[in-house]
Amino acid sequence: MAASGSSKMASSGGSKGLNPEQVVVGFNKLRQEQRGLASKAAELEMELTEHSLVIETLKEVDPSRRCYRMVGGVLVERTVREVLPALENNKDQIGKIMETLNQQMQAKGRELVDYREKYNIRLVGEEEQKQLGPKENESGGKTGTAGVLVS
Repeated sequence: MAASGSSKMASSGGSKGLNPEQVVVGFNKLRQEQRGLASKAAELEMELTEHSLVIETLKEVDPSRRCYRMVGGVLVERTVREVLPALENNKDQIGKIMETLNQQMQAKGRELVDYREKYNIRLVGEEEQKQLGPKENESGGKTGTAGVLVS
C-alpha cells in the first residue's frame, strides 16, 4: 500500500503541474533532509573530536596499561597497545564518513536551490530583508534578496 502511494508521489513530483501546497511540502521535505544531514555531520564532528582527545591521551600512557573500551554496549578490558590502533582506525573511518556526508549536504543544498528557483520560492524572512534593504543601503549597508512567502 505504501509502495503505491510513493509511486504516485514520484510520478507527480516530476511534473510541473504541482499545486502550491505540494510545492511547499516538497520544499520542506528537502529542507528537513538537509537539516538531518547537518545534524548527523555535527554528531560525527563531536565523535571525531572525542576520538582525537582519547588518542592524544592514550599516546602518553604506558602501552601495557589496562584500559576499558565500550564495544557493542559491553565494557571490555584491553591494553592501550590493543585499543590505540582501533581508535585511530575508527577516527579515520569517521573522517571518511564526514567527507561523504559533506558531499551529500552540498548536493542537497544544490537540489534545494534548484527547487527554489524552479518554483520561485521565497522565504518569509527574505521579504523583511527587502524592506530593510533600502534603508541599510542608504547608510552604506548591503541589501538582501527579496521574495514571496514560504513558512
